[in-house]
Amino acid sequence: MTFKTLAVAGCAMAAALSGATYALAQAPAAAAPPQVTHGAPVPGVCVFSGDGAIGASTVGKNVFTRLQQLTQQASAEVSAEETALNNDAKALDGQRGTLDQNTFETRASAIQVRANALQRKVQQRNAEMQRTQEKALGRLSDEIAPLVRQTYQTKGCSLLLNRDALTLNLANPAMDITPQVVAALNAKITQFTFDRERLDQPAPATAAPRPAAAPAPAAPAPRR
Repeated sequence: MTFKTLAVAGCAMAAALSGATYALAQAPAAAAPPQVTHGAPVPGVCVFSGDGAIGASTVGKNVFTRLQQLTQQASAEVSAEETALNNDAKALDGQRGTLDQNTFETRASAIQVRANALQRKVQQRNAEMQRTQEKALGRLSDEIAPLVRQTYQTKGCSLLLNRDALTLNLANPAMDITPQVVAALNAKITQFTFDRERLDQPAPATAAPRPAAAPAPAAPAPRR
């Protein structure tokens, strides 16, 4: 790798953050109902789509909007550093003919150190966004689970199938309890606040162990 391509090759990770975390921040797309003629609904058999419930609910939409905001913030942060690093690398490359070899190599080494640090930051931001999404979706799952059980009992279901796992996502709509769960979820909660998870927070300080107490002096022996 030549110095001229150092910043571009070493810091293109900033774009990777935008691409990778943006993919994480997409709401699951609910498949459009196919135009088919269904057979009679099977008594006692119900279907449910977790992705469909999240994507159609108000709280789910707000969660994915927030994830996109956090992704854009993280991307802007590393993009600013990438721009500054590229500018410094180009400026130094233009001074190659006017600097002695030692000075040039020292400054180039400093830029390489910054490029490596930026790459580590991008990897950390990706991991933070992954953790953030997992935590937010976990909260959604916790909110939805009791509503699914409640609707299952209200509809008199005897068997619940995952609609997302069915071939071509096909099932008679009369057996689908997803709309009822979405309505119950919208009535229960519409949003909750969260920020990007941080993986660089210092560990909480632990209290220093107390020194062991000195043994009590022995009582003097009685005089005879």
